[in-house]
Amino acid sequence: MSDNINIAAKKLLQSYDSGIPIKAIRSLLPDDDIKAAYAVQKLNTDHWVTHGREPIGHKIGLTSKSVQNQLGVDQPDFGILYSDMAISEHEEIRTAQVMQPKVEAEIAFVLEKDLNQKKYTIADIINAVAYILPAIEIVGSRIEAWDINIVDTIADNASSGLFVLGNSPKQINDIDMRLCGMVMERRGEQVSLGAGQACLGNPLNAVVWLANKMAEFEQPLIAGDIILSGALGPMVTASPGDIFEARISGLGSVTASFANGDK
Repeated sequence: MSDNINIAAKKLLQSYDSGIPIKAIRSLLPDDDIKAAYAVQKLNTDHWVTHGREPIGHKIGLTSKSVQNQLGVDQPDFGILYSDMAISEHEEIRTAQVMQPKVEAEIAFVLEKDLNQKKYTIADIINAVAYILPAIEIVGSRIEAWDINIVDTIADNASSGLFVLGNSPKQINDIDMRLCGMVMERRGEQVSLGAGQACLGNPLNAVVWLANKMAEFEQPLIAGDIILSGALGPMVTASPGDIFEARISGLGSVTASFANGDK
């Protein structure tokens, strides 16, 4: 099994380097073996950190019950955010920067306190958050045609790519994150609609899950971490020239722009 974990990690790294998607790697690991999938992710995390990538937080995936049902799981997953994944609103994204890119609107949390307990409540998270921001995550997959199950996406750093943060920070008690509405448009045309309750009933629930999971992994969240809490609505395929704007009630808006062509 150790050999197969290493093989899976190397295949994913080769895909990152070449820009060419690969066949699903789940056949290398036991069926639905989440522990093995995180072992693959950890190998590549260690590789990237050794080679200079700077972790700055985490992303949470599979926060939609419908997606969980589709993949046959009962919990979210997580991946690592790196500093080179952060894109400003005024920076054009080349579609080649993310393999098979799709976008989704989320609420981002920025911590001002370490979370180094063993178990957390919503109150603990509220107390630890400095502010929240609107965000667009550009997800991607190294697996051909997004042919993934839970093992594939976890191993592939939770299908991470890039992310854009808005510039209108709000205090956590400024909005009702469960009921806040989200609309995302592509060049003025509505393409995704949702609300906070689509994210595990409340994005705070997703952050509680992550804090507890990272405590279980003995890798606690720390002050300054950025946390992408999960999609508020369906994700949308991105193409060259697309401009997406996501608006979240009470939180403001954020824009992600894709360059024409791959130059």
